[in-house]
Amino acid sequence: MPQLDPNTFTPQLFWFVITFVLLYLAMWRIIIPSIGEILQNRQIRIDNDLQKAEQLKKEAEIVRETYEKLVSDGRQAAQDTIRSAAEKMRLEVAEKHEALTEKLIGQAEKAEDHINSVKKKALDEIQLIAVEITQVAATRLIGKTISEVEAKTAVSSVIEEGKNS
Repeated sequence: MPQLDPNTFTPQLFWFVITFVLLYLAMWRIIIPSIGEILQNRQIRIDNDLQKAEQLKKEAEIVRETYEKLVSDGRQAAQDTIRSAAEKMRLEVAEKHEALTEKLIGQAEKAEDHINSVKKKALDEIQLIAVEITQVAATRLIGKTISEVEAKTAVSSVIEEGKNS
């Protein structure tokens, strides 16, 4: 192997030093500054991205707070609407209940008036029948015909006694 030959050590060392110095200078002047610039640009980009992320985070927080406020306001509005609708329905039910109660009272009064008129009519008819029965009974029992006025008077007095007792 020629690298291990002691006669070629000196030229190899010479070229090694020249190559090393040239590579060192290239690294020092060209490659390391460009790597530094790349790293610096990368750090600037990372810092900008972090700033943008922080700004977006703040904006997202504002949007979230706005959304929560809208949801809260919506819930409150819905509850208010439900409350007002329930109150309105309660008032309508109360009004309809009152109207129905008045209607039923009116119908009850009409029915009571009708019952009283039918009762009075029935009592009058019963009184007429009682007068006729009294006349017939008196004719058969005592053999004498009594007048309608006398029979009415007798029936009326019996009815009055029944009411008073």
